[in-house]
Amino acid sequence: MIARYRLLAERLRVELHSLGEVVLHASEALSRASRQPDDHDFFIAAAAFDLHSFYSGLERLLELIATDVDNTRPGGASWHRELLTQMSLVLSEVRPAALSAETVAALAEYLDFRHVVRHMYTFNLRPDRVTELVSGLPATFELVRRDLLILADFLDGLSTADTESA
Repeated sequence: MIARYRLLAERLRVELHSLGEVVLHASEALSRASRQPDDHDFFIAAAAFDLHSFYSGLERLLELIATDVDNTRPGGASWHRELLTQMSLVLSEVRPAALSAETVAALAEYLDFRHVVRHMYTFNLRPDRVTELVSGLPATFELVRRDLLILADFLDGLSTADTESA
């Protein structure tokens, strides 16, 4: 048994559950922003932070895949974008694409927004952009969830491949 693949598969499943909670939290913050106009800016900031948390949490998973499965992780100034590209590649005899091209395209917007949140004061955020991204987050998460659960199943198969051939 190759325990690291089993461990990574389980980590993907557990973290996907946590990312789902972040998606719900972002949606609730956006809902409260519209229901409580006096606190609108605070709830928009909370939703923006949830968007940041979503992408950062996902990126940690992608880094684990790059390190534990691909045995290489991008470096340099554009490593965040290169990591997304790497996850869309099929690595023959290693793994299928971790993320579909459709998923990578959807995630690119969240990667860009994560950068905005990191380098800007929250009171300078555009509420319409936060609203747009939070509104699209459930569909984007479903794409991510679908892709990473397929990968988790693949990793489970790899984890037992050496015992089946013995």
